[in-house]
Amino acid sequence: MPVTVEDLERAIRAAFPVSHLVIEDQSSGCGSSYAIFLVSEVFEGKSTLARHRLINQALKQEISQLHAFSQKSFTPAQYATYQAKSG
Repeated sequence: MPVTVEDLERAIRAAFPVSHLVIEDQSSGCGSSYAIFLVSEVFEGKSTLARHRLINQALKQEISQLHAFSQKSFTPAQYATYQAKSG
């Protein structure tokens, strides 16, 4: 059974305190490729690699069923800066 946006959202919200979350199905609805944009205070003081490892571990079961998975992770302060630059 393909992974759904709801499956990913449920797993992410169970694992992290979420400030902002965007999940994009990049597979035209077939559930094989997703990109996530996650903002959480849990990322404070962690490198990009450490953040990705946290996310990969939390979504291990879901990722194993996907063809492609990409992620962007920010702290709330980094997200505020990102928003300010994006206009």
